[in-house]
Amino acid sequence: MIIDAHSHYMPPEVAAHTAFFKEYWSDAAKQLRLMDEYHVDQAVLLYPTSDAHLKMGGWQGVCKEYNLRISELVKTHQGRFIGAGILPVDAPAAMKEELKRIKDLGLKMLSLASSYEGKYLDDPMFDEVFEFAATHQMPVHVHPQIMNPIGQERVHDPLLSPVLEYVFDVSMCVGKMMMSGVFTKHPNVSFIFAHFGGVLPIVKERFDSTYSMLRRRNFVKDLGQNPSGYFSRLYFDMSGTRSAGSLQTALEMTDAKHILWGSDFPANQNFKDSLSVISQGILSLDTRNLILGENLHNLLV
Repeated sequence: MIIDAHSHYMPPEVAAHTAFFKEYWSDAAKQLRLMDEYHVDQAVLLYPTSDAHLKMGGWQGVCKEYNLRISELVKTHQGRFIGAGILPVDAPAAMKEELKRIKDLGLKMLSLASSYEGKYLDDPMFDEVFEFAATHQMPVHVHPQIMNPIGQERVHDPLLSPVLEYVFDVSMCVGKMMMSGVFTKHPNVSFIFAHFGGVLPIVKERFDSTYSMLRRRNFVKDLGQNPSGYFSRLYFDMSGTRSAGSLQTALEMTDAKHILWGSDFPANQNFKDSLSVISQGILSLDTRNLILGENLHNLLV
């Protein structure tokens, strides 16, 4: 069983209102051809974050169209796609109703961005979202925010922003949620962070050593455990990486039961190399199967 934990489909009705997500981002037929070629059984459809809300009257307009179109695609291709719904983050009072609509539409996951105009997912307005996710056993996927991510006010560059700022925003999101006690308050939510959580695998040891040093001087609050303890219980998707070294570094942060293969289609259409990363690693057959699909399957049943 192979399940792609990170792919995108932008409905044409939404793509038309974006600056970037037009060409290639509404091609479900091509995605299905690649899935068939590389024996990928299912793929999660995530919102890539875009500027559509700026031209569609806010997030409610986007949610109304996007969630409906994703549910239609899921139903059209029975068993191939797993839909993830999005929320009207600029209208907190409407979130409860949209959560119910997402469930009624048959979408199995929630797709959130790492931040929204500087508000990270530790903001209290997301508590009801996480409570809903826990109650209905809906995994919450966290994708990099591309609209005003961390550092955008200082550096706005067509290469540096997506390579650095987008993934840094995911790392900051994890850190903010940890420091605000979100993971402790919502222990039954399965959080999945894209791109291995950004730079977390690299700075995990620094998180622990700096936290220990600051605790000795009472400069930081007691988290109850080292930061790495929180990281080890989160889920991370591979987001199309073709680096076996990146996977091995992530496996120092958590175990194989918390890593999910994801293609990041259509941004990455090289299924061959992203899948081969798992076979190249020094991994047992059972471990490879966990990463390729069993982990996500277990979160959804």
